[in-house]
Amino acid sequence: MALVENAEALLRAPIKGAVFSQIDRVPSSYRPSNRFVLPKGEDRHYQQQYADMYFVRLAQLKRDVEKIAAEEWADFKQGLTRGKLGDETPRRVERVLDVRQGELCWVVGTVFMEMTLKPNVLDDISKEHWIAAPPPREKYISQIGGEERMLEDESGRLRMTGELLSSNLVTGTIIAALGSENADGLFEVIETKYADLPRQPDRWEGDDAALAVAGKKVKQQRPKAGKVAIVSGLSMSGDANDPLLPDLLLEYLLGESINESERTQAASISRLIIAGNSIANASPIPSREDVASKKGVKKYGYDASRYNASPTEFLDDFLAALLPSLPVTLIPGATDPANVAIPQQPLHAALFPQSRAYASPPAESNAPPGWLHSVTNPWEGDIDGYRFLGTGGQPIDDLFKYVPGDDRLEMMENLLRWRCNAPTAPDTLWCYPFQDDDPLLITECPHVYFVGNQPRLETTVIEGPLGQQVTLIAVPKFRETGQLVLLDMESLQVETVQFEIFCKDH
Repeated sequence: MALVENAEALLRAPIKGAVFSQIDRVPSSYRPSNRFVLPKGEDRHYQQQYADMYFVRLAQLKRDVEKIAAEEWADFKQGLTRGKLGDETPRRVERVLDVRQGELCWVVGTVFMEMTLKPNVLDDISKEHWIAAPPPREKYISQIGGEERMLEDESGRLRMTGELLSSNLVTGTIIAALGSENADGLFEVIETKYADLPRQPDRWEGDDAALAVAGKKVKQQRPKAGKVAIVSGLSMSGDANDPLLPDLLLEYLLGESINESERTQAASISRLIIAGNSIANASPIPSREDVASKKGVKKYGYDASRYNASPTEFLDDFLAALLPSLPVTLIPGATDPANVAIPQQPLHAALFPQSRAYASPPAESNAPPGWLHSVTNPWEGDIDGYRFLGTGGQPIDDLFKYVPGDDRLEMMENLLRWRCNAPTAPDTLWCYPFQDDDPLLITECPHVYFVGNQPRLETTVIEGPLGQQVTLIAVPKFRETGQLVLLDMESLQVETVQFEIFCKDH
């Protein structure tokens, strides 16, 4: 929807004695989750091995994958493979090393991708000896091939092959593979299964449960919900012309500079979600390449002379102007001043001296969220009874490098059906080394799944085996597209508002 402004209605003298109607913003129910918050202080450790994450992930998903595979392959018909493998019923084997040559069987394990262009920690160390760093890799898939897919568990690895093996598999995916080992020791895959979408809670189920636990009366009647606005990639840089597009967005969300009907629509927006990359480049720590390119003494780590406070000041001004009228959920992204490893922790309130008055006091951990709610990436919560799950975009951007094509919605769907927020972590996506549990696993199916900082706006609705319906939203970068996403919280229909800047030549 394009905003058409009436210049004559804007540029006029005040009307003496005129009475203007007051439009109230639609309220919303908001119940966030602390699922991805890491331990504080000395309780946060990094000395544990990352291999434990894969074993925990496999242990937690194995039972569900085995159940689905057993049901699907109980009456398996071999079809075209009957002449090669004979007329036999597939047998389940417990470990990948229990597979026997010529025997039709299936086994559950973790996918591992061996790719020639995939980053290697030894290559990172050897960068010190390069004359010039190699260009960034858009894809890990080589044009000359050479990729290998393996299935592994605590016993070992099994190389997989076969024309029916999906090309969309990535490292960290838990699957059941049906096939037979050939004479070369390769497991020829006929079919694969994965956990698929988990159970989806009913609308208001989480809110009603929270009220029941608190001993409060469950609400029978709820007012009609409004809309949730989602934006990503504000990319505040601190330049002189930087605020133009964000100012247009701010005026729209506040109901300024638009006609009466558009003010009414703006008042229906009950919350703004900022899905990552609010700041263009906030890191004051130079890369190894930047250090190597400078002459003189090398200086590693934090360099105060390189820090530019303007981007965070611009973002603070934007939030401070918006927060008296509209609550904001702020998710960090790849370029924001937060930890790099997934899950990213909330942006610190000290970054926003003007806006932090609208946030909950940090000492009160059980306090309800303030109107400025700085959250983790990924983030999960309930808005108007619907379960939301969203990220700043890093997991999907990393999946893109593993698979052919550029279908972001398909990648988002696969991620949900694999039940993992970031399957490629910690292999090629930095991640906290969880030990006893993997909170990145998706235990409940969301109603809305959004991913920020994508090349273009895309949306669709997918369905699960138990009737689950999930609205997928690939949110584009606002700085490049000028697009704001609006989600109707009654119908879950998606619409967009387009902002543009027109430069007139003199």
